[in-house]
Amino acid sequence: MYTRLKCVLIPITAALIAVSAFGQAPAPAPAAAPTPPPWSVGPIDFSGLVDGYYDFNFNHPASGNNGLYNFDTKANQFSLSMAKLTMSHSADPIGFQVDFGFGKAFDIINGGEPGIGIKNIEQAYVSWKPKKDSGFQMDFGKFVTSAGAEVIESNANWNYSRSILFAWAIPYYHFGARLTETKGHFTGGFQIVNGWNNVEDNNSGKTMGFVGNITTKKISWNNNYYTGPENSGTNTGWRNLYDTTVIFTPADKFNAYVNFDYGQNKSGSGPLEATAKWYGVAGAAKFQMNDSNAITPRIEWFKDKDGFETTVAQTLKEFTFTYEHKWTQGLLARLEYRRDWSNQPFFERGSTGSSDHQDTFALGIVAFFGPH
Repeated sequence: MYTRLKCVLIPITAALIAVSAFGQAPAPAPAAAPTPPPWSVGPIDFSGLVDGYYDFNFNHPASGNNGLYNFDTKANQFSLSMAKLTMSHSADPIGFQVDFGFGKAFDIINGGEPGIGIKNIEQAYVSWKPKKDSGFQMDFGKFVTSAGAEVIESNANWNYSRSILFAWAIPYYHFGARLTETKGHFTGGFQIVNGWNNVEDNNSGKTMGFVGNITTKKISWNNNYYTGPENSGTNTGWRNLYDTTVIFTPADKFNAYVNFDYGQNKSGSGPLEATAKWYGVAGAAKFQMNDSNAITPRIEWFKDKDGFETTVAQTLKEFTFTYEHKWTQGLLARLEYRRDWSNQPFFERGSTGSSDHQDTFALGIVAFFGPH
C-alpha cells in the first residue's frame, strides 16, 4: 500500500459535529463555557469553519513547502488550510453525518482517492442506535480514525500545527463499519474497514480496529489497535498499529496529554520478508491563563526506522510553542513557533541546499460555528 501519499508534499478531531465515542474524539481541552447549540434547519444540524494561515519558514525552501507538515504545508505565503460544512442528524434510531470541504487539508487527507467527489468529503456515514438511552451505536461509511491525540480540525486541538505522530504515524480515515458500547467509565469498540486512507480497497483483505477507552473526571486512557493486510494487490504482509493516549485533567486551567504510537508493516514478499517499523512519543500541556488566552508547549520524538512513512530512515524531534487568543465565540487566532530536527539532512534549504533542522513561525486564524 502507498505510504499515505503525503510524501508528495514533503516539505491536521474532532469533526465539528461530535462523533460517537469510537470515532476520532476532540483533543482534550480545559473546561470552558458550555458548547453552543448547533445551527439547525428542521432535523438537520449544521456547523462549519474556515481555517487560514501565514507560515514563515526560516529555511526559505524553493518549493514553498514546509517539510514534515501535513495541513499547514505552504511556506512564506498566505494559505487556506480548509473550508468545511457539516450536516448531521443524531441517531434516533437512524442518523447520519456528512462533512464537505475543500482546501489543502482536504487534498492531503484524500490524496490517494481517484475521484473529485470523494476528495471533497471528510466523512459520510449513517448511524443506527437501537435504543435512545443505549450505550450501543453502529456506523457505516467513511469516518475519521480513532487513533491519535489530535484531530483534523485545528480549532479542536491545542496547537495550530499537527504533531509528527498525527502526520506520519497514523491513518486519517477508514471506510467500513464501526460499533461501540459504553458502560460507565469504559467504552469498547470494534471496526472492520477496507484499510488506511482508502474508500476503494487496494486488496481483498480487511483491517480490524479495536478501541478501549477508560474515562474519569481527572484522567482518561484511550487505546486503539489496527491490524490487517495493507500491501497493494496482495493479502500477505500485515500492517499493525498500536496507539495510546493518556489525558490528564487535574484542573480547569491546566491539562496535559502523552501520546505513544508503534507501527509496523510487513512487505509480504521476498525470501526474507522485510518489516518496516515506526514509533514515537509526544506530549503537550495547555495552560489556560484566562477565558481568552492560553499557551501550549508540545514536544515529541519519532523514529522512522526504515523510512516507510517519511521516505527517509531517520530520527526526528519537534518542539512547538503556541499562544492562543479567542477574540469571541467562534473566532480564534494562534501564534506558533516550531522547530524540527532530524539526524539526516532532510529539510529543504533555499534552492539547492538541505539542512538537518527547520524553524517556522505561523499565524493561524479559524472562524467556526456550531459545535466545536
